[in-house]
Amino acid sequence: MPLRIGFLGTGRLAMPVFQAICDSPHQVCGLMTQPDRTGPGHHRHRNPLKELAIERGIPVLQPVRIKRPEAVAELRALDPELFVVAAYGQILSQEILDLPRLGTINVHASLLPRYRGATPIHASVLNGDAESGITIIRLVQELDAGPMLGCVTTPIGCKETTGELEDRLASLAPELTLRVIAELEAETAVETAQDASLATHVGKLSKADGRIEWSQSAKQIERHVRGMQPWPGPFTQLHQADKPPLRMQVLEVDPVFSESPSPPGDVIDVAGDSITLRCGDAAVRVLRVHPDGKRPMPVAEFLRGRRVQIGDRCE
Repeated sequence: MPLRIGFLGTGRLAMPVFQAICDSPHQVCGLMTQPDRTGPGHHRHRNPLKELAIERGIPVLQPVRIKRPEAVAELRALDPELFVVAAYGQILSQEILDLPRLGTINVHASLLPRYRGATPIHASVLNGDAESGITIIRLVQELDAGPMLGCVTTPIGCKETTGELEDRLASLAPELTLRVIAELEAETAVETAQDASLATHVGKLSKADGRIEWSQSAKQIERHVRGMQPWPGPFTQLHQADKPPLRMQVLEVDPVFSESPSPPGDVIDVAGDSITLRCGDAAVRVLRVHPDGKRPMPVAEFLRGRRVQIGDRCE
């Protein structure tokens, strides 16, 4: 029998799962998503989940604080049999978790118990993991600690950014989610406890976390550049004599061998298509950049508009 499912989610990971449930025989009785962004800088913000829900005639709830009594009352009025959560962004109370008779499940973008918390995809790229995946868990009060109901794995590409990996994980999540829902409905779902001793917690990132630390190893810098895209953006400031510092994102680098005595961050070579900077243990060739106020571009194009010399510095 089709279930009445309430969906709680926002963003790139949530959209394909929400679409799949909407297209399934189940009835989506309501969408709970984050409030619309307002004010300067947010005039172009779109919420594709909200747009799809309105198109399908699905009630949309957008409380500022989901734990408030009025928000809980709205959820209860949906009369859900199951809640599915994907990157919602707010902590749910036990009262909310217990509202549906089948409980609440969460679509988490890591192979739990590794990387509990807000930024599991960033962490997998930053740490150079060979694989990532999606884990479906039953939500409990402890963060991402509930029993596992299913998972799917995928290798991480050697050049893959956080955004690219997130898109691939999002494409893997719907089939797994629908399978777990079917098992819950049929009462055949198997719950496997997580090994808490293997858990790693990863917190939220800020814009400042994007800054490149040139004293790190070439491998760490290469992972940082991929791991911080598209947000918060891997950035540095180019310092040159007689010019104001230029803030720019560094979008692609290749580690290279170097025994240069220059300190980390110094430009040690300039070629037609790259700028080579000293780092903690070797060097990296910068291949693509995004200067503030301009569009992303290959370094070859950047160098046609700005002369960079050996001895210039990034910080």
